[in-house]
Amino acid sequence: MDRQSFVSNGAAKYNGAGGPNDAHAAPAQAGLADWFSTPQGRHVLAWELEQFASATEDVFGFRALQAGLPGIDFLAGNRIPFHFTVAIESGAALAADPLQLPLAGQSVDLVVLPHALEFSADPNLLLREAERVLMPEGQLVISGFNPLSLWRLRQAAMRERSRAAAGAPWDGRFIGLLRLKEWLRLLGFELNGGRFGCYAPPFSSPKWLQRFEFMEKAGARWWPIMGGTYVVRAVKRVHGMRLITPAWRRERARRRAVAAVSHRNGSARQNHE
Repeated sequence: MDRQSFVSNGAAKYNGAGGPNDAHAAPAQAGLADWFSTPQGRHVLAWELEQFASATEDVFGFRALQAGLPGIDFLAGNRIPFHFTVAIESGAALAADPLQLPLAGQSVDLVVLPHALEFSADPNLLLREAERVLMPEGQLVISGFNPLSLWRLRQAAMRERSRAAAGAPWDGRFIGLLRLKEWLRLLGFELNGGRFGCYAPPFSSPKWLQRFEFMEKAGARWWPIMGGTYVVRAVKRVHGMRLITPAWRRERARRRAVAAVSHRNGSARQNHE
């Protein structure tokens, strides 16, 4: 198993603070989009886009949904023909609150949530909405900041007022992987891939980020669960489903079963005589 993976049955190729309220959820996501244009943000974004491409390239279907960050295409590596974004921010294909998706149940094959949970007023409701619109066996891909990391250490060292002034990502609510796994399990999801990354300290200077580039390989080997960010993939399981076969197949199976029983009864009668 890939040492960076935290899912024992993950595919070999892809193994790889106070929350905001309703009024600040959309601005926080917009602030995160601005942060992704900084050297620190570009460092994270480059790694995450690579992981989203790996996580979604083998997902097929008809519709793929990205919730939030409409200015960045996290579905670029996916081959589903119809991609669309849902967000309150401008630029989204569908202007709507991801907490109340205007979509029919079981109508989407792939949902991606790039840092949507950390800046949502109700991350549990957001996950429930994702589960509602996903088809059975549909895929869900989530990225988040890891609270067991140097990034969370920097956030913890900041006062609440400083976090608010600094903006995204420091004013978000970092969600641990164990908690996220429990939320997904309760909704019937099963993790089938994931990876940690961005082990270098959260420097703002590109020069210092480059100097600590060695920590990416070292961290993946020696402290794999302490990356600054993670990307996980989960599949929606629907228990109790069964394949509905055509009526003529069921009739043929019934006749065969009756014939087999009659044959066994006749053999038993001959042996008895």
